[in-house]
Amino acid sequence: MTSEPSSAPPDPPDPSGPAPSTPVPSAAAPSTPVPSAVVPVLPGRPCSIAAALHVVGEKWALLAVRELFHGNHRFDRIARNTGAPRDRLTARLRALEEAGVVERRPYSERPPRYEYHLTEAGRDLAPLTQALLAWGDRWVLPEPPVVFEHRPEGHPPHPYDPAWVCRTCGEPGRGAELRAEVRSPGWTVEGPAAR
Repeated sequence: MTSEPSSAPPDPPDPSGPAPSTPVPSAAAPSTPVPSAVVPVLPGRPCSIAAALHVVGEKWALLAVRELFHGNHRFDRIARNTGAPRDRLTARLRALEEAGVVERRPYSERPPRYEYHLTEAGRDLAPLTQALLAWGDRWVLPEPPVVFEHRPEGHPPHPYDPAWVCRTCGEPGRGAELRAEVRSPGWTVEGPAAR
């Protein structure tokens, strides 16, 4: 068994099960303010999608998050299950730790070893991982390699089929019914405002 690097980033906390058990985050402000060093200055339209992709948009980062949702917190298991090169995985876990997505927790003093656990920000990635899973099942793979079962208390187990709905009215969000209000100075929906 390969030993994990002592300088590797921490494993995210175990959410006690797969992503479907994690609640959908609210649109409210984050519980913990994002450090100003983490807020990226990116080219193009100011956009939360671009900012989020700057943090978790790389393949190995999201696959590491997937493994944490599955309860795999040690570096060796994350490396084995993602297929990531160890040096890249180390770099991705460090970046996720710096961004506040994962935290490192010691599990051995001699030699020093750490597990990685999801923070609140990391657990809020559950809807993203679920959306990618559903899209891959529908449009990429002929058969789903993993199927989730929902086991809510007081209800019989059933296939998990999440939906994107509005928290205010409970209705599904359909493209034609959604309108973007651009709040970034100098920008419109079409692009930079004419000067």
